[in-house]
Amino acid sequence: MRKTIALSILIVAVVVAAIISVRVFSGEDNWICQNGQWVKHGNPSAAAPTSGCGMVQVQSEASSSDIVAFSPKIGETVKSPVTIEGQAKGTWFFEAVFPIKIVDENGKELATGHGTATSDWMTENFVPFTAEINFDPGTALKGNIVLQNDNPSGMPEKSKQIQIPVNFSPETTNIKVYFNNSKLDPEVSCNKVFAVEREIPKTTAVGQAALLELLKGPTDAEKADGYFTSINTGVKINKLTIGQGIAKADFDEQLDYQVGGSCRVSAIHAQITQTLEQFSSVKSVVISIDGRTEDILQP
Repeated sequence: MRKTIALSILIVAVVVAAIISVRVFSGEDNWICQNGQWVKHGNPSAAAPTSGCGMVQVQSEASSSDIVAFSPKIGETVKSPVTIEGQAKGTWFFEAVFPIKIVDENGKELATGHGTATSDWMTENFVPFTAEINFDPGTALKGNIVLQNDNPSGMPEKSKQIQIPVNFSPETTNIKVYFNNSKLDPEVSCNKVFAVEREIPKTTAVGQAALLELLKGPTDAEKADGYFTSINTGVKINKLTIGQGIAKADFDEQLDYQVGGSCRVSAIHAQITQTLEQFSSVKSVVISIDGRTEDILQP
């Protein structure tokens, strides 16, 4: 009887030990990486891992066990078109390409393209790749370049990706603003003004942007080269409309504040007019202050 009880206890102990062993070594109670996220499997006693799942960001390069992106670096500022270079295992490709997309920080898709193998991709070893993608960041300042394995099966569990967090450099355009210049025109001919170039973010309201740059006045470097403005500081634009070749620029009363002398009045007109007439859509300019055109900028 005692032997039977002892044998039963031994069998139970062996079964319990086996169950514990299976749970510990089989990963039943564990955290499993699926589709780039840690998923609870069973009832693990430990908290979810803090390390990346399906993506490892190594200081400056985005990488996983199957792909490494050398360029651009994590956190780099990029502009269109962006060149992406790195290496990936042949299994990442299908017909020598894999998909790439560019998204803003909210996940909105900005552009798509493909990474292309630059050597034989029919291998399980690493293969160099390159891509060049045009994109329009709009107003977005940050986003991600997402490199995905080509997954012909469409099965989610076979999908892999890495992301390269980047900053976006807004597209720019060059415009001209006009100032007087004591070195280029020592006698100060009043209505004789000279252009300086400014680089501004690309915009459809380029005329307004040019006037805003004009109202900032010359930079310190430009002042050192003899440039100066006849326009008061603190002037604001009420409205700018352009139609049928006529630009109508309405300013607040600061434009006319304590302005005297025909020379200065001529210079103000010249600065505003030539800054706007640089654009092919503008043939003439009408200046107003709070809607008035008759009694403003009097000598």
